[in-house]
Amino acid sequence: MKVLKFGGTSVGTLENIKKVMSIIEDTSKKEEVIIVVSAFGGITDQLLQAGSLAASKDSNFIRIFDTIKMRHIDVASQLNIPETKLKELHAYLNQLEDLLKGVYYINELSPRTTDRLASFGELCSSTIISEALKVKKLKVERKNAIDLIVTLKGGLKGAVNYLITNSKIVDYFSTKTEQITIVPGFVATNETGETTTLGRGGSDFSAAIIAAALEVSQLEIWTDVSGMFTANPNMVKQARPIQSISYQEAMELSHFGAKVLYPPTIVPVMKKNIPIAIKNTFAPEDVGTLITSEASTNGNSVKGLSNIENIALLTLEGTGIVGIPGISKRLFETLSQQLINVILITQASSEHSICIGIINDEAEIARLAVDREFGNEIELGKMNPLLVETDLSIIALVGDKMKNHQGISGKMFSKLGKNNINIRAIAQGASEKNISAVIAKKDVKKALNVLHERFFEDQRKQINLYIAGVGNVGARLLEQIAQQKHYLKEKLNLNLRVIGITNSRTMYFDSDGISLKHWKEHLADGEKTSIEGFHQRIIDLNKRNSVFVDVTANESVAKSYSELLKSSIAVVACNKIACSSEYKQYEALKSLSNQYNAPFFFETNVGAGLPIIDTLNNLMASGDEIISIKAVLSGSLNFVFNNFKEGDSFHDVVKQAQAEGYTEPDPRIDLSGVDVARKILILARESGIQLDLNDVINEPFLTIKNLKSSSVDHFYETLIEDDAHFQKLVSNANANGAQLKYVAQLHDGKLKVGLEEILPNHPFFNLEGKDNIVLFYTNRYNEQPLIIKGAGAGGDVTASGLFSDIIRMRTY
Repeated sequence: MKVLKFGGTSVGTLENIKKVMSIIEDTSKKEEVIIVVSAFGGITDQLLQAGSLAASKDSNFIRIFDTIKMRHIDVASQLNIPETKLKELHAYLNQLEDLLKGVYYINELSPRTTDRLASFGELCSSTIISEALKVKKLKVERKNAIDLIVTLKGGLKGAVNYLITNSKIVDYFSTKTEQITIVPGFVATNETGETTTLGRGGSDFSAAIIAAALEVSQLEIWTDVSGMFTANPNMVKQARPIQSISYQEAMELSHFGAKVLYPPTIVPVMKKNIPIAIKNTFAPEDVGTLITSEASTNGNSVKGLSNIENIALLTLEGTGIVGIPGISKRLFETLSQQLINVILITQASSEHSICIGIINDEAEIARLAVDREFGNEIELGKMNPLLVETDLSIIALVGDKMKNHQGISGKMFSKLGKNNINIRAIAQGASEKNISAVIAKKDVKKALNVLHERFFEDQRKQINLYIAGVGNVGARLLEQIAQQKHYLKEKLNLNLRVIGITNSRTMYFDSDGISLKHWKEHLADGEKTSIEGFHQRIIDLNKRNSVFVDVTANESVAKSYSELLKSSIAVVACNKIACSSEYKQYEALKSLSNQYNAPFFFETNVGAGLPIIDTLNNLMASGDEIISIKAVLSGSLNFVFNNFKEGDSFHDVVKQAQAEGYTEPDPRIDLSGVDVARKILILARESGIQLDLNDVINEPFLTIKNLKSSSVDHFYETLIEDDAHFQKLVSNANANGAQLKYVAQLHDGKLKVGLEEILPNHPFFNLEGKDNIVLFYTNRYNEQPLIIKGAGAGGDVTASGLFSDIIRMRTY
């Protein structure tokens, strides 16, 4: 014999009811079945709403009653139940109407009447399903649970008198002959015969009570999901069904918000060691979840994640608590007298404070009651008034075998900390079956995804990208990401998703990831952008492992890094402004990065895709010391002077460099030496030297007229006007057998940039095209420098450098 329970969604529509009937028919061919059914989906809420309206003298209760009545009659009609078989249904509906009218007339809705009202949902649904199965010529009997389940009068909601209840159930089923018995869930009577209920979710409990009394082979809970999941699938897309789980694990998960199972359901069947199967009405072939006395041996010590929303944290603290017996007793007695359920408890070993978690709606009642109870201590200054924090949630890790694995708590809290999820309180029992943490309600989705990634996925890290600037370099970066997504997943266990993109006009977001094939169209149809709006959206989306990628040269964008880092949002930048601004700002960004566990990478600030900063950092970390640096750090300037020959127009060469994407949109930034000065300044700072941009000696090769040009177009005009000046520079170099190179150097703590004539025996002489080169002279490389050389400009190589910094995030 089996007991099958079908929830409200399973009997929510005509089509669903037909699926339920098919499952009942198939199962009854193999063995005797008892079917426990809930009210049609949404009916219980409508019944309570109608009662509330009636009690407040609002005649709209009749409209809701009519809706309830017509829904049941319509379903019965569509299931081809003859009118002659609906006498009991009509009797229930008439009783319901009379009860609602009585509430309206006396203007009162007592708890007893509320129970009676709520019972009609199950009474009507069970009647309809029973008669519909008879239409299919099945042997069916309906038994009202009011005749079977007895609760304790005046006790806790749903407290069952098992002695009487078990006797009634065994007596009835020992004499019945039908293969199928339909029983309404949720409803019962108390010891004096008054209709009562087992609480919301009580249909599960009804089924468990019957299953335990009869010691059936299995209890099946049929719902709208394929079992209990590793996390709420509405919040964690990667959540998956748990095939097997122990009673204790299931109880922990159900207490902490797993909606597929009403917590008290487990207790009666656990005592009789009866398996519980959670099955999906809409996918009956799915395996679902089997709950037994044994935990599975699948190797994962954490079985599931769960959460409770809308929590308030109450903190009672003060010197008057320390060492005083009875404080906890008084606190919990006070809450008990107010019928307030305590969900979580934690107390500091110093006994200076006690923290408890309750539901938000009861916080004010608790505050008034506790402050009244401890009024004397508060007045004497021995204790503070009760501190109440709201809009919180509890997240929990659950698993029978967590106690056998070291470091579970450490992994949990480390992962949360790295994603800027602040923990307000922690509770962990000695059994270690549940590790709970109180966090802000707004962080729940991120926390669940972070922890699910850590404990249930194949260590494939998901990084969520927000890219500002999708011009030449930004577009190349998006192409590279699209090209390498599959490789990164398969080889590096890294999943990159671009969530937001922006240019100077519009921005576009997709929280599930932007299609990189159509990003241009999406952006064209995006909303009007602003730096503040873009950054605020990143913070509001609150995604785990978020990375902001700055592919602009915008000062306002650079100034926003600090707020992002404070929100534990990593920053990858090719924008040099932030790291070459005032030293205190540079130092503050580095400090914020460490403080909030938010990586701040800017490799492309100096050498596009070349590993210059990374190499320098590795030298410093290994204990080496920088003596001097000499470098050609501008791919654009190197391109210009490699292509500028005596007799050529300097104007034309610069135009060519800009056209090929080797210069900034404003080439004056490159040719004035400001760009190179910023780069050598960043290297000096990474070497540990505190300098600012005005400390860099800049020896310009441009004329005064060039430097004072009012616009880019005007700048090009001055290049033509002063062409003789540039011809002289190249002529002198040729006469000396030298090459012109724009060189940056750090020596004796001083920085200098300027155009130099490089002779043939120097490493810079044969530097071709747009290449960069850096010579590091250190304590270890004091005779022959450490040389880094390669392409230092261009959209592809700069995008590649940004991409490398993004990939480095997988280790954080």
